[in-house]
Amino acid sequence: MASTSDVIQFFTAQHGVYDRFIQFVGYERGLRKFFEQSCLLRSGLRVLDAGCGTGAVTIALHDALGRRGIAPAALDAFDLTPAMLHRFHDKFESRGIQMITTTQADVLQLEKLPHGWNDYDLIVSASMLEYIPRERLAEALAALRGRLADSGCLLVFITKRNWFTRPLVGWWWRSNLYDKTELMAAFKQAGFPQAEFRAFPAGASHLATWGHIIEAPKNS
Repeated sequence: MASTSDVIQFFTAQHGVYDRFIQFVGYERGLRKFFEQSCLLRSGLRVLDAGCGTGAVTIALHDALGRRGIAPAALDAFDLTPAMLHRFHDKFESRGIQMITTTQADVLQLEKLPHGWNDYDLIVSASMLEYIPRERLAEALAALRGRLADSGCLLVFITKRNWFTRPLVGWWWRSNLYDKTELMAAFKQAGFPQAEFRAFPAGASHLATWGHIIEAPKNS
């Protein structure tokens, strides 16, 4: 797996292509459909988008909350790559959305997050953990678990290993790929008492070829 500096360099160069790619495959729309039906959303949520990229998850979540008439207490987000965060801000400024706070951070160094970035009801991570060295996946999950409130939940969208993703994501986007057994072992090692796989809803089922959805409460 590439180093942290290599990941930053890669996505600095490719952030525009990445953004167009995920729009083309309907990623943001699929995430929004998932959140619109999720039982995890409620009023007053403190939410962290871990590895926010160009904003697909935060936009999908923000829109789903709005459609359900739910107001969050906080929407925070971090990413490793400044260029991704810059594009993220451009999107939200164009929409007139100002309630979201962002910072540059590494999931393996969460002690550098701003003071008060903890006790989250929901932490969402989509298409970020694939770029952690495989042997440190459980470490990254444990770090995110440490930022959850006692009743909080981690929701992960992560790339599957299959015939489709090997060339398209593994090679093109230089991503690690995972099967269910590997993921369950990592979540268990990270201290989550239970983790369950979820499905993309109708209208976004094509994304099931791409990725897993794992929902893991901090405590049982």
